[in-house]
Amino acid sequence: MTPGNASRYGDTYARWKADPQAFWREASRAIDWIKAPDAVFDPGAGPYGRWFPDATCNTCWNAVDRHVATRGAQPALIYDSPVTGDKRTLTFAELKGEVETLAAVLQELGVVKGDRVIVYMPMIPEAVLAMLACARIGAIHSVVFGGFAAKELATRIDDAAPKLILTASCGIEPNRIVTYKPLLDEAISLSAAPPQSVLLLQRKQAQATMVEGRDHDWATRVADAKAAGRAAPCVEVAATDPLYVLYTSGTTGKPKGVVRDNGGHMVALAWSMGNLYGARPGEVFWAASDVGWVVGHSYIVYAPLLVGCATVVYEGKPVGTPDPGAFWRVISEHGVSILFTAPTAFRAIKKEDPKAEHLKRYDLSRFRALFLAGERADPDTVQWAEDILGTPVIDHWWQTETGWAIVGNPLGLGALPVKHGSPTVPMPGYDVQIVDEGGKPVGPNTMGSIVIKLPLPPGALPTLWHADDRFRESYLAAYPGYYTTSDAGFVDEDGYLFIMGRTDDIINVAGHRLSTGGMEEVLSSHPDVAECAVIGIKDSLKGEQPCGFVVLKSGVNRSPLEIEKEIVQLVRDKIGPVAAFKIAITVNRLPKTRSGKILRGTMKKIADGDSWSMPATIDDPAVLDEIAEALHQKGV
Repeated sequence: MTPGNASRYGDTYARWKADPQAFWREASRAIDWIKAPDAVFDPGAGPYGRWFPDATCNTCWNAVDRHVATRGAQPALIYDSPVTGDKRTLTFAELKGEVETLAAVLQELGVVKGDRVIVYMPMIPEAVLAMLACARIGAIHSVVFGGFAAKELATRIDDAAPKLILTASCGIEPNRIVTYKPLLDEAISLSAAPPQSVLLLQRKQAQATMVEGRDHDWATRVADAKAAGRAAPCVEVAATDPLYVLYTSGTTGKPKGVVRDNGGHMVALAWSMGNLYGARPGEVFWAASDVGWVVGHSYIVYAPLLVGCATVVYEGKPVGTPDPGAFWRVISEHGVSILFTAPTAFRAIKKEDPKAEHLKRYDLSRFRALFLAGERADPDTVQWAEDILGTPVIDHWWQTETGWAIVGNPLGLGALPVKHGSPTVPMPGYDVQIVDEGGKPVGPNTMGSIVIKLPLPPGALPTLWHADDRFRESYLAAYPGYYTTSDAGFVDEDGYLFIMGRTDDIINVAGHRLSTGGMEEVLSSHPDVAECAVIGIKDSLKGEQPCGFVVLKSGVNRSPLEIEKEIVQLVRDKIGPVAAFKIAITVNRLPKTRSGKILRGTMKKIADGDSWSMPATIDDPAVLDEIAEALHQKGV
């Protein structure tokens, strides 16, 4: 890794801070504009201002068309599906042909600039084609994770009011087929704003029933358009026009529609690919996520293509499709240079193959770096990945709302020294500060709320879909002049940020504010622990007491009670009696969302005996019953 003193980070960040508009004007030259920006930022527009307010552009042109002349025969999209055995590669020239044809089909179905289109699909090439086709004609896509429950999908249909929904007959999990069409039909029946049309891709694993007059067969419509030579050109849109709306959970139960604009989004993502990730045009970049999540939007679909990288669309899991060597196979087979995934994926691999025996079967000679995000990367997992891979393992931190990294270690600028447990330092555009409950800045190594001084940089959400007031209330009201991240942590004396959890993950034990993330760090350091979660549960005497759940590594055959006692002592030794850590519970698995985030909030409600509802994004509902039973067995 490049020594820290050789990094260009310090100069780059200082240059941004000295003149943000000049910095982003320079970065904007990486984009092809239809009308180049005269103004870089308008502080009077929107809740906090708007980037490139007078420019026009087209995101699909920048991601696809402009590369055809110079790298038309280069792979652009690599599809690899271990659950079906299918593989497919599209060059930039082929990608352009597929996208412009599908875009013409959308237009034939009545979609025009500004219309919303919901994409409800599995991880297949057509999902990417759908997003790019919308971008091509100025339609606003809203991707909903394939297989999402009907009621939750209906709320998104109601909010977006789409003219068209693009879907597939099914998604494929390692042990089951998830039929999408019945869920979609139910959601439409529940919706107050049903679409005019549905374009359905029939997969061979399950055929879906068509609704006459509303549903159209994807393959037939595309084939007809190709035969007739129909191809939609790129439509000029304002840089401030929405590219997409992506829904994230809302505290009121109503989802929040995060808006992403066209111009600022392209500028930020293009800057991040070279400077943060160190990706070079022509390389293969793999974000092992799903297009239903923000990582899929930013780093499966748009960012790699914007800079001329090939992107991998993977329909599989890190383990079980077929084994813990799945990631190594994909990296080896497709020549992946950079992998971006969630820490939970590596914890799953570590649990099943702690000595990385499967890695020995594959050639990773072209692999240069692993990036982790989506949840806190515990130091034990980072260290394990470093040891087995021998490459930089870089934690970075961002949110659905920001669309790209708030804090990271900029490989492309020359990486800074790694501090395990920290995603390193703020990226240009982000003035990150730590404040107390009154909004006053705190000193180094002092826990507080993590906030970002306004304005947010290009690429971050300008507002929520048709909800400016809700945006201000949700993100700007708590600390005037700042965006609140709802995360808690501290900055050390070197300027490194440490994120210790959501602000509601800071528990109060007998008047002491303690981080559950810090306790999880201790639990994960135990040699027999594969992954863990710590929650605060109600306690009549202390207010709250910590409770730790641990999943053991494969092959561990010691008594769980013995390990639990060791874990309790470990927390006492590392954090001290003040933590009052007395409850450790061994479980077979932890409840997670489909993106791998542990559902700590739901676990806490179960432990506290509070009412709770099944999270819409849960991967396997049965795990919550196992958690409840484990708590009962411990007398909690």
